[in-house]
Amino acid sequence: MVQVILALIVVVNGLFAYRFFSDYMKHRKETWAEPGNGVGLAIWGAVCFFLSTFGIPDFALSTIFYRLKKWCSDSNLPGTLNTECAIPVAVMALCYISAIEVDRTTLLLLIVSQMVGSYFGPRLVVKLPVRGIRLFVGFGLVAAAFFIIAGKFGVLPSGGSATGLTGGKLALGMALMMIYGALNNAGVGSYAPTMATIYALGLNPAVTFPVMMGACTFSVPIGAMEFVRLGRYSRKITLFTSIFGIAGVLVAVFIVKNLDTAMLLWIVAAVILVAAAQLLYTTLKTSAEKA
Repeated sequence: MVQVILALIVVVNGLFAYRFFSDYMKHRKETWAEPGNGVGLAIWGAVCFFLSTFGIPDFALSTIFYRLKKWCSDSNLPGTLNTECAIPVAVMALCYISAIEVDRTTLLLLIVSQMVGSYFGPRLVVKLPVRGIRLFVGFGLVAAAFFIIAGKFGVLPSGGSATGLTGGKLALGMALMMIYGALNNAGVGSYAPTMATIYALGLNPAVTFPVMMGACTFSVPIGAMEFVRLGRYSRKITLFTSIFGIAGVLVAVFIVKNLDTAMLLWIVAAVILVAAAQLLYTTLKTSAEKA
């Protein structure tokens, strides 16, 4: 089963890579005219996915960074967040799924559930007005900060020792993963809520990594291919982060291995909350002025 899952990761993400680079080759001139400094994007891709490997939400970090630098429009932000992380997350999944014990049936069903949600998500996101996207992203940032802070204060369950789910817990986990897959496509990262769900259902905390990375490495490219087809993403950002994000993941997995994120998580949570407040305030204020 492990070998089959690993092979499918390569196949699904290989298909995404083919779709993306085919789209890139058709739009090379437009790609290089897009906002964004190549060196800056390369450094950011490596740093962002280095931190993501240790559980720091890359969706939240990238949302803040791209809006600050004005390198991606809000309408293209959800698509970009999905397309840029597909390949680096696939590398994470290949490293973690074969190294951590988890019930294969549970892993497979949770992965499929998130894939289903991710498949239908882009069709809804592209129909949303920019205001709707900003609100989704803003509340997604708040949620990411909440899960980080809740974890620091021990509010979230600490998990159990189980490596698999059955019965009602499995059904609940599948339903929640389907929702997370859909929210991924609106720019709301699934790492933090997946982690909370794994803990709450009594699974071993170590199971978090193969589940959330396994689910993302299948669901994200499914949604990302839809964004590529619809042209609703930044090709330039995706190109650089796909390449240099891999380097960040490999450094984290094989060289650093362990990172003390205690203080870093507090800083990240504070930055996320400030960015969320600014985004939501601006969006709601603009809506009130138009009313």
